[in-house]
Amino acid sequence: MTLGIKLKDVAVEFDGHIALSEINLDLTAKSVAVIGSNGSGKSTFARLLNGLVKPTSGSVKISGKAATTETTGFLFSNPDLQIVMPTVFEDVAFSLTNQKLSKDEVRVRVTAALSQVGLLELQESNCHTLSSGQKQLLAIASNIVREPKLLVADEPTTLLDLPNTVRITKLLHELELDQLVIVTHDLELAATCQEVVWFEGGRVRKAGKPKAVIAEYRKNFE
Repeated sequence: MTLGIKLKDVAVEFDGHIALSEINLDLTAKSVAVIGSNGSGKSTFARLLNGLVKPTSGSVKISGKAATTETTGFLFSNPDLQIVMPTVFEDVAFSLTNQKLSKDEVRVRVTAALSQVGLLELQESNCHTLSSGQKQLLAIASNIVREPKLLVADEPTTLLDLPNTVRITKLLHELELDQLVIVTHDLELAATCQEVVWFEGGRVRKAGKPKAVIAEYRKNFE
């Protein structure tokens, strides 16, 4: 099986506006950061990876297959957008609605996911009483319970304080995934990844090792 993210001659157009053009990427690193200023195309790229956005032309493959929400998890910057059920346990279990699992299987999977993110003791709590950090942990649990091969995290630490940023960063890198993609403005967070892709004007400006790409990105604004 061909592992990794592969985009070939990808373009995305919305109502006459070109969001992405001439995107050719072959990303095999375990963790990939995506950086760039607002409107550079990075969020459109992120949504290509789970099929929320379809390319106007070209192809997007995840481990050799078309990108879909079935194989790709997605983490929003605001975890409130992903809460759909009253309690912590119910919210994570909701992610398994279409999996055709027995109640026992669901409980085992949800318990394991909550244990992994450190929320098992809060499984009966009301989701909306959680702190911002706990809500992001809940969103992570709701993703990993589905056992995705790829997780795309779109600005996962934007609303978090430093302790929770450190905690979420560490957890994301510890998850059992084929690949992790983090879209971020936080260059320190980007530097924790193995590869960085810099988007500018709907195109890839540079892709490579974090130190080199981030250094050039910083110089661009000096």
